[in-house]
Amino acid sequence: MSKRIFLAALIGIAATHSLTALAQPAAPFKIGLILPMTGPFASTGRQIDAAVKLYMAQNGATVAGRKVEVVLRDDGGVPDQTRRHAQELIATEKVAVLAGFGVTPAALAVSSLISQSKTPAVVMAAATSSIVASSPYFVRTSYTLPQTAVTMAEWANRNKLRKFVTMVSDYGPGIDAEKSFKERVLLNRGEIAGEIRIPMRNPDFAPFLQKVRELAPDAVFVFIPSGPAVSLMKQFNERGLDKAGIKLIGDGGVTDDDTLNEMGDSALGIVTAFHYSAAHEGPTNRKFVDAFTAANKGMRPNFMAVGGYDGMRVIYKALESTRGKGEGDALVAAMKGQTFESPRGPVLIDAQTRDIVQDVYIRRVERKQGQLWNVEIDVNKGVKDPRTN
Repeated sequence: MSKRIFLAALIGIAATHSLTALAQPAAPFKIGLILPMTGPFASTGRQIDAAVKLYMAQNGATVAGRKVEVVLRDDGGVPDQTRRHAQELIATEKVAVLAGFGVTPAALAVSSLISQSKTPAVVMAAATSSIVASSPYFVRTSYTLPQTAVTMAEWANRNKLRKFVTMVSDYGPGIDAEKSFKERVLLNRGEIAGEIRIPMRNPDFAPFLQKVRELAPDAVFVFIPSGPAVSLMKQFNERGLDKAGIKLIGDGGVTDDDTLNEMGDSALGIVTAFHYSAAHEGPTNRKFVDAFTAANKGMRPNFMAVGGYDGMRVIYKALESTRGKGEGDALVAAMKGQTFESPRGPVLIDAQTRDIVQDVYIRRVERKQGQLWNVEIDVNKGVKDPRTN
């Protein structure tokens, strides 16, 4: 009898432990968000952070039974800080996913780290083509410079522009844009009359613009980070390049929605190629813009915001697909092939490259209801990164 009682007691204890284990909630699913919240790229961090918060406010903080927590770290856009934060987030905070990465060097700084730890990393901003190929754990929801540069070159060719100068910031994205634009112009039998690279720190555009005027192209193709573009735009007109008949065309960051109204009339008529405009027509984007501006004291969302918003969508849906398990390889596999309607239009996370496939729009700056907007006038559908085709 005592043996039966003992066995019954063991069974009861085991059952109690099982019920206790079932009753305990799953550990939080942590996302390590690394952004430049201070320094020259602070607007990038501000836009993405606001978009992440908006997505969570709209979609809740629980996915597949897991509470989602975002752990924000400010890297100031400095790669050494990015890597240090990533190490701490993975080792100490036990994050399941890293995200953010405001600039290319910051993303590349963690490529070996995420490969070793098998931690998925969602690139919400950085746009150099080579980033995603540097680790099998990178997934991108922003864009690549070749997507926009090639689209811009094709538009220029259709509009009988033949002679160009390229003027880009002297770092990865700028060099990517320069190379892609030049290759497509030459393929279309156009001419590159000059290639100008501008230092990243405290650029004075005057001598570079003077060089452009001396070369007398039909158009100057520009890529620079969005902040300095306000100064560039004013100097372009002050130095009479517009009156000389030189068109300014470029990647859409030149007329960034976040700073466009600061440029004033000097920006009117400028044509750019880009994957997102706050003026994009359609109910999905109108809902996004309205919600974003309401939640952020009237701040207009830009391409960084949509990269962050869609990045959260990709993470949430991957966690749902893995039924809350949230393990590295399984999460990456669940991110591959996702297709959905973004505020920017239809997008696909390519299953082979883990890079984004999306529409790229030709936009012209116009004034509507007292504000400047990038109004879409043409579109290239389903654009892949030309360097991964």
